Amino acid sequence: MALIPYGRQTISEEDLQAVATVLKSDFLTQGPEVPKFERVIADYCGAAHGVAVNSATSALHIACLALGLGEGDVAWTVPNTFVASANCAIYCGASVDFVDIDPLTLNMSPKSLEEKLKAAKAEGRLPKIVIPVHFAGMPCDMARIGTLAQEYGFRVIEDASHAIGASYGNRKVGSCQHSDITVFSFHPVKIITTAEGGLATTQSEELAKRMQDLRSHGITRDAARMTKADEGPWYYEQLDIGFNYRMTEIQAALGTSQAARLDEWVARRHRIANAYDRKLVHLPLILPVRENGSLSALHLYVVQVDEMKTKLTRRQVFDAMRNAGIGVNVHYIPVHTQPYYQENGMTGVSFPASEAYYDRCISLPMFASLSDDDQDYVVAVLEDIFAGGKDARV
Repeated sequence: MALIPYGRQTISEEDLQAVATVLKSDFLTQGPEVPKFERVIADYCGAAHGVAVNSATSALHIACLALGLGEGDVAWTVPNTFVASANCAIYCGASVDFVDIDPLTLNMSPKSLEEKLKAAKAEGRLPKIVIPVHFAGMPCDMARIGTLAQEYGFRVIEDASHAIGASYGNRKVGSCQHSDITVFSFHPVKIITTAEGGLATTQSEELAKRMQDLRSHGITRDAARMTKADEGPWYYEQLDIGFNYRMTEIQAALGTSQAARLDEWVARRHRIANAYDRKLVHLPLILPVRENGSLSALHLYVVQVDEMKTKLTRRQVFDAMRNAGIGVNVHYIPVHTQPYYQENGMTGVSFPASEAYYDRCISLPMFASLSDDDQDYVVAVLEDIFAGGKDARV
């Protein structure tokens, strides 16, 4: 049978038509589609502003710069994330440290964060920015993190690369109720896609304008912000060093079309997760938790091999699944264990919850178009592996 991937995009005829319409139009870049997409996502999230860029990594970078992160500053994030959540601070000349995860939610532990803040305050080395990551689409405890931000004076960027469509309480992730900026990813395996692309939401007009400048070379055409009289329709001024992080019209049109089905796809992911919950509960696996009061976007469905209940290792289960045509994956290798970070201050540093989780985790197929038959096959293969029928015997 064909490989069942852990995630994939779903493209409709409406999506194809939206892209084709742009290709036939006058604008492939810097036209009306990008502002339209920004407005759709900002309105959906309940944010005042949206700034679209070419990737979530770019969005994290300019979010850090907009908040003034620079040399001598420190940003904190979690080890259980993709490297971009930490690298964005390095791009700014700052340093990075980590806060361990809660072993139940797999998100930044508010308790660990508070303990680390107390110690950092005593040492005079508080973070300038904290970047909590909504892992697998499950929102962090943003109310608690926001309270700590007020108490200790740091700024907050929500890395919601997994979490478009998620909510906590009655607010959508992206409303920035407890943060300065929220960043989304639209990579093909995410909830909706723009092929590649990202977007930052904020309630601050000042931060939005700053990020808009930074995504486009630091250039403005706003006469009110120029240093001398407008010389003509061609005139612009570079006010700062910026980057070419712009999103194209093609990407934005695809994103706007996809956004129309966002809630439908999140609901479908929950039906798939509910089926996994029912069908896997008897196996020696630790199943993911979905907290009351929050709605996960369910970008990933991650199980952990329970070493207390089986002699099989994660690697044995992983290899057997791949051999059976199921494209499982691992999210994530703890960032602090990467060679770059080991060579830059993380040698001998341990984050036990993140490391223990990594040793056990496997991401199962989770995407809106996953068929019931394919999901049943995934479950059947797992049952066979733990029963000793596949090539995962110890």
